[in-house]
Amino acid sequence: MPDSRTEIRNSTLSDVQAVLDFWLEAAEGTDRHDSAAKVEALITRDPEALLLAEQDGKLVGTLIAGWDGWRAHLYRLAVHPSYRRRGIGSMLLAAAETRFATFGAFRADAMVLHDNILAHHTWTASGYTHQAEWGRWVKHL
Repeated sequence: MPDSRTEIRNSTLSDVQAVLDFWLEAAEGTDRHDSAAKVEALITRDPEALLLAEQDGKLVGTLIAGWDGWRAHLYRLAVHPSYRRRGIGSMLLAAAETRFATFGAFRADAMVLHDNILAHHTWTASGYTHQAEWGRWVKHL
């Protein structure tokens, strides 16, 4: 059952440093090179893409709900370790799905680390399934 004290909102430029600090604490390790400039660019380009979950003014979750005009993509679903298993991840996903519905999106995809077993429960509980036939191809630029 989601915590009724949790509020979901869009990020603003004043949230950038808090988001970066939050990801260091709550997000799984990745090869990403996060910076204030990159988060600012995301917010400036699409002010509704970065969703924040808060309880009593404290940042407890994030999700990037990116829409490129063709596809709906989900990134950086992270919930603070002390607030996990309270439905916050599911609330963020529901907010992203509502956003995508306004664009007429018919499917959302997510990048989830194979070893991030804790996150798999949230994705499954929210109706997402792993597509084993697809693989991610990467070239570092």
